[in-house]
Amino acid sequence: MAGQGMQQSQNLALQQVLSPQLQQSLVILQTPLLELRNLVQQEMETNPVLEEASAEPGPEEGNEAEPSADDNFKDEFEKLASLDEEWRDYMAQSASYSSDGFRGSQEAQDKRQYFFDSIAVQETLQQNLMGQLNQPALKTNERTAAELIIGNIDDNGFLQSSPEEMTLNSGVPKEEFEKMLALIQSFYPPGVGARDLRECLLIQLKREEKESSLEYKIVSEYMEDLGKRRFPEIARRMGISVEEVQKAADNISRLNPRPGQIFAAAPQNYVLPDVTVEKVDGEYQIILNSEQIPHLRISNTYKDIIASSRDGNSEVKDYIRDKIRSGKFLIRSIHQRQQTISNIAQEIVSRQRDFLDHGPSHLKPMTMGEIADAVGVHETTVSRAVSGKYMATPQGVFEMKYFFTSGYQTATGESLSNTSVKGAILDLLKHENGSAPLSDQEIVEILTERGIPIARRTVAKYRSELNILPSHMRRKY
Repeated sequence: MAGQGMQQSQNLALQQVLSPQLQQSLVILQTPLLELRNLVQQEMETNPVLEEASAEPGPEEGNEAEPSADDNFKDEFEKLASLDEEWRDYMAQSASYSSDGFRGSQEAQDKRQYFFDSIAVQETLQQNLMGQLNQPALKTNERTAAELIIGNIDDNGFLQSSPEEMTLNSGVPKEEFEKMLALIQSFYPPGVGARDLRECLLIQLKREEKESSLEYKIVSEYMEDLGKRRFPEIARRMGISVEEVQKAADNISRLNPRPGQIFAAAPQNYVLPDVTVEKVDGEYQIILNSEQIPHLRISNTYKDIIASSRDGNSEVKDYIRDKIRSGKFLIRSIHQRQQTISNIAQEIVSRQRDFLDHGPSHLKPMTMGEIADAVGVHETTVSRAVSGKYMATPQGVFEMKYFFTSGYQTATGESLSNTSVKGAILDLLKHENGSAPLSDQEIVEILTERGIPIARRTVAKYRSELNILPSHMRRKY
């Protein structure tokens, strides 16, 4: 038993030693392409042993680490997904420990901190929320639920999938999702993680300690009337003056209806995809965009200094060895990032051929858990890998997380994504009779006849997400 305890202690010590480098790997995995290019260029400026090669290095170039380290790199890379508690312990002590696991000099701490600070290029909302998630000590199920919730928050800050849908797709209990959603709704910016505009505004009012205010009551109970500016009706039902309602409405209008937009980048004319999908001889092939990332290798000059048999300044050699180790790990991390994205993209393409052939209405339900099992990685790795990454397809350029969606089982047993159902609803409403627009219940009946079972409240939810008014407001007289 003593031997087993010693082995566990050694394993834990190894995990804590590896954590800083593995955390760097996850940063590299999650960082979008253009940001990664900036990050690599900044690392080249701080690590003199790194230089840009004229062509992409092979597995052997710039990676002369021990074979065992190379062979086990992917395993160690994946290990971090299941080492959340150990990593949180490390983060709590990160100001005191250097990258080799021992209390180090201020210079070593500053150099490591510089690496993380240098990632202050345009941060996405999802990346910011993941950073805030590192604060509490979470259990495995809780962290899985929290990361899936963050992955389903759009750029406006709204949750696009219900706890019920995420439970169905992940197997994590609904209670965990509800608990983690409450946590994430306490994050910055106020209102993030809301399921609709009403909840978004209520969260902001709660944060301002205005739960007893007139504004809170109006948003809570009269949101539809507020949206249609039926101030006299609200005043009548609340027993107050129209002026009071107007003043409250003015205060409500100062709240942020799209909290996530503060993280939006300046308008761009294009998106740079990480992956391009092309049809060649009837088969879809993926092309990984590696041209934007500098191809790195370890400078022979510094390798020669270390290999020299002559006695030299040991302090200088130790410094160079440290930089070479750091450089090699960076090179392997980039290679692992590209390989992981490539593997995930290949699975997406193989499962979404109908989408590639015919468009969004043929998108099939697909979960991150399914892709994780197929690729052989942890589900949170898939979530990080697709965050902020884009895929160029014959149907257009899509964010990679667009392809992950829950769905329905049709009457014939066919799987249909909720994106496809939204498309069917949009198509129905585009061709409806303007003088007799379709009600939500009529849409339910039409879709049911087509073999798509769906609840009326789900139709109302999807119609709202498509920014389509209720039938009585679409009527043309």
